[in-house]
Amino acid sequence: MLNLENWFLGRYGGEIGERAAEHLLLVAIAMLVALALGLPLGILITRRPRLAAPILGLANGVQTIPSLAIFGFLLSVPLLGGVGKVPAIVALSLYALLPIIRNTYTGIMNVDPSIREAGRGMGMGDRQLLWQVEIPLALSVILAGVRVAAVISVGIATIAAAIGGGGLGVFIFRGISTVDNELLLAGAIPAAVLALAADRFLGGVEQFWQRRQRGEGGMTRAAWVQLGILGLLLGLGAMLLPQPQQATEREQIAIGSKNFTEQAILGEILAQQIEARTNLTVDRRFYLGGTFICHEAVKTGEIAGYVEYTGTAFTGVLNQPPIGDPQAVFQQVKQAYDEKFQLEVFPGLGFENTFALTIRREDAEKWSLSTLSEAARYASQWRAGFGSEFLNREDGYPGLAKTYGLKFAEAPQEMDLGLIYRALQQKQVDIVAGSSTDGAIAALNLVILQDDRQYFPPYEAVPIFNQEILRQYPQLSRAISQLSGRISAEEMQQMNLQIDQQSRPLAEVARQFLRAEGLLP
Repeated sequence: MLNLENWFLGRYGGEIGERAAEHLLLVAIAMLVALALGLPLGILITRRPRLAAPILGLANGVQTIPSLAIFGFLLSVPLLGGVGKVPAIVALSLYALLPIIRNTYTGIMNVDPSIREAGRGMGMGDRQLLWQVEIPLALSVILAGVRVAAVISVGIATIAAAIGGGGLGVFIFRGISTVDNELLLAGAIPAAVLALAADRFLGGVEQFWQRRQRGEGGMTRAAWVQLGILGLLLGLGAMLLPQPQQATEREQIAIGSKNFTEQAILGEILAQQIEARTNLTVDRRFYLGGTFICHEAVKTGEIAGYVEYTGTAFTGVLNQPPIGDPQAVFQQVKQAYDEKFQLEVFPGLGFENTFALTIRREDAEKWSLSTLSEAARYASQWRAGFGSEFLNREDGYPGLAKTYGLKFAEAPQEMDLGLIYRALQQKQVDIVAGSSTDGAIAALNLVILQDDRQYFPPYEAVPIFNQEILRQYPQLSRAISQLSGRISAEEMQQMNLQIDQQSRPLAEVARQFLRAEGLLP
């Protein structure tokens, strides 16, 4: 049974408050943008009926697009795209448009024509009729649309974490990555509370206006209580938001990571090292997604740096055929990243994290399996679960299947990396492709099948940074270089285990490692 007091307040209370305030800020800004666009458009199509079908059709079309697809599309859009809060606000604003436009249009069009005629008979022009008659009568319908838009925005804002937008989705993505239900609840419950609070507050405003229209006075006592609660939440949120530092004292850079535990730990280690050794603060944009999202983000300077793996850079980004020489791979990646992308590849952190094809120990013992060549004989009886990158990369499943002659009982199931070990343990699949440093391998007593034909290239963990940002902050290079060779594969696996199986806070695990290495007081 969960110890809620220890969970929410003891370990993550402060961060939950910060993320909730961040979430609320994203939604508030997006709603202001949507209102600024949606209300005029809704009024426009009441005056230009021919435009109603295309404008409402376009807004409705946006609603049919999966939210994650919208966030992904915005990654490559100039000015409004990339990673961070700006594309998140753009996406939320787009999703909020339909109910605002539609209800504005419906509310105005449903005003009794006789009332309009009476207004015109009194000498009102079109503008006076709009502001003094139509909008007041349609306001309750318009507010209902705003209410729907706000609730939708609170829910969709959780996905903003996938592109570094922050908010409560950070806990949800972290919970999926670590298969931790407590972390999932730490994001889902506050998000649900915010959605309910927004719904009740805007519902109270709607009721207030309806009472005014009926001549029944102002707000009810319940509405005042709801308003007071929301004001308290907003005040607490403002207090919990990080206070900006003066630019002359501590400027800010962003550090990113991919969407699995090890990457978040490495990102936190980089962030704490930078904050301890320079006069910079770090905006942590972890769980951004796969390789290509992080690569585009560091190229454009949306993040200053992240940790990559040389084999991934060599085959996935540079599209080179896999080779087995670690030093040759490193040198070619370093040179190509410098010339093509203006990115600096730092010396390795000290460990390699290769793909690991993993099975249950009971199966390994049943068939006496230790290598991929031996396992290939039984693959036709197995179901496989692989991440999307592994299924599509040059150094992933397609080449592996050819090298070893792998033919499974059915097409491999595409799965989130945070779920593969749970699926393997629960016998939903029989073989998964994880990472050799995953803590779950030891914790669940799984067996890694040896790559006896040496198919996989070397995957040395290396920090990659934007060269322009390094020139702007030269103190960064020295801080990052101090991490060279500091992390062994065993230490990395142990840190992964502490997050995945022991549910220790990310910052605490990274801080303990840096202190053990003498890099923090």
